[in-house]
Amino acid sequence: MPQNAIALFIAVFLASAVEAVEAVTVVLAAGTARGFRSAGRGTIAALITLAAIVAIAGPSISSLPMEALRLVIGALLLVFGLQWLRKAILRYSGFKAMHDEDKIFQDELAAASASKKQSRFGVDDWYAFTMAYKAVLLEGLEVAFIVVTFGAIQKAVDVAAWGALAAVAVVTAAGFAARKPLATVPENTLKFVVGIMLTSFGTFWAAEGAGAVWPGTDFAILVLIVLYLVVAYLLIRTLSARKQNHKVVETKAQTIEPSEAEEVEIIQGKNRGILRGVRAFGLFWYDFIIGDDWRVAAGIAAGLVVTAIVSGAALAFLVLPIAVVAMIGNTALRASR
Repeated sequence: MPQNAIALFIAVFLASAVEAVEAVTVVLAAGTARGFRSAGRGTIAALITLAAIVAIAGPSISSLPMEALRLVIGALLLVFGLQWLRKAILRYSGFKAMHDEDKIFQDELAAASASKKQSRFGVDDWYAFTMAYKAVLLEGLEVAFIVVTFGAIQKAVDVAAWGALAAVAVVTAAGFAARKPLATVPENTLKFVVGIMLTSFGTFWAAEGAGAVWPGTDFAILVLIVLYLVVAYLLIRTLSARKQNHKVVETKAQTIEPSEAEEVEIIQGKNRGILRGVRAFGLFWYDFIIGDDWRVAAGIAAGLVVTAIVSGAALAFLVLPIAVVAMIGNTALRASR
């Protein structure tokens, strides 16, 4: 396997493993509380849906011109990666609770146990089916997004898909063998690493798509990874000191961001119908791609416009990394207030 393909496989595997852990936790809770037959059907239905999305979107996106592909996908990956990185920085600095699979499992188990059993469309337990389907689909959409984008840029959607399948298989086998949430998996660390990787690859591809020329070609990605690691480390140290000095008091409402709270409600079947129809569909995709801080996307867009304007200059490649560093610092510092 070529070196680029190996790097692609590893990147997609790590990102997919993170999402798989969360999905397996919910499926285990549904199966433990209500039986694995209906939960298993929901899981299979979600996987078929995701496979169809990758099969349709992968070739369609890959057919786009390479420059446009790099610009669009790089920008999307960059905004997407910054969401992960921001949350990881807030977790490690103490402003956001660490992801706790044991607690999530217990909450999902309690919700599943309290719901009445109903049969629909030939499914014995509709609640268990939908609980598993929604969890796998929601987490799987992020995996599908990464598979399609990374695979399209490298012209190797099949390699990216195999990386995702391998991660899902490993996590699922481990979870069901233990019959308990995979609390020992360093999920918070993995999210931090994946956030750095997505941000670095996104910066590299988006700047290329805007016309910048990177010195050292692919070696620039390693430089970007080091840069963002240093920035993240400094922010964690700064925010940790701020939290200690000001003795920030956390409340339960602060431990879950609005976007995450909505996902929990959807998974548990408690969405009261506030967001319906087209509005709900649009808000879901807005939250999925943009997240809860539109300023990040706006800042990245501005950085790309400036990069395109000065693309003929020798140092045009510096514009986007500077914008990204500013966005990381700005969004993390504002979220910690």
